[in-house]
Amino acid sequence: MASNEDQSLASFDWPEIVRKIRARTPARLLAGRAGAGYRTSTQLDLREAHAAARDAVRAELDLELVFTSAFVERWKLFEVSSQAASKDEYLLRPDLGRHFTENSRAGLLKHCPAGNRLQIAIGDGLSVTAVAAQVPSLLAALQEGANTRSWTVGQTFVIRHCRVGILNEIGELLTPEVAVLLIGERPGLATAESLSAYMAYKPHKLHTDADRNLISNIHTRGVSPEDAAIRILNLAALMIKTHASGSRIREEFRLAIES
Repeated sequence: MASNEDQSLASFDWPEIVRKIRARTPARLLAGRAGAGYRTSTQLDLREAHAAARDAVRAELDLELVFTSAFVERWKLFEVSSQAASKDEYLLRPDLGRHFTENSRAGLLKHCPAGNRLQIAIGDGLSVTAVAAQVPSLLAALQEGANTRSWTVGQTFVIRHCRVGILNEIGELLTPEVAVLLIGERPGLATAESLSAYMAYKPHKLHTDADRNLISNIHTRGVSPEDAAIRILNLAALMIKTHASGSRIREEFRLAIES
């Protein structure tokens, strides 16, 4: 049962501007206090969110556990790995997460046809939880939108212990026109299920962050997977049209598929 303080806080007649702010953000605004500290309910909520964030970072990617067998079979997903051999090494050596192992390079060249207009890869990043929650619906929406545009789409694959910079090697190996990396974001206390989509036009080994574009906060209280798919496809179309990505282009926020 809620305490009298909880009930009082819930029923407080906030000014309209405060109610609008609280409705638009998952941030814990005006949560109330007990003396100089948080209320017990707020403290427990924070501890739960912190535990979820730690679990998301430490979880290992396993296709059969993260996705259903039917999903893996539908998309013919297979796993490759960065040069980080363990989760600890991945966290301590970001540079290793930007490069494939030799076996992974060989696997990609064997299973993924090169030269497609769009190449999608899935990386665990810093939240396997986000990958599990957002990728299934987002991947389907991306494929449907690409089909509508008559784009060729490469074979999707999953990267264990992945960093954003691995986009460069994807570009070098598979030479897509646009490469998209769906990767778990660093979790916070608002959500551990937030996914990012990093994109680049013809990525190569000399690319830096300035050559990439980002659509972030893909989750139920942020950018929905459906809206994210439209933004990704429209941004990819802009990259193809201008032969550029990163700081040289600017995303136009239109939530409708454009040709």
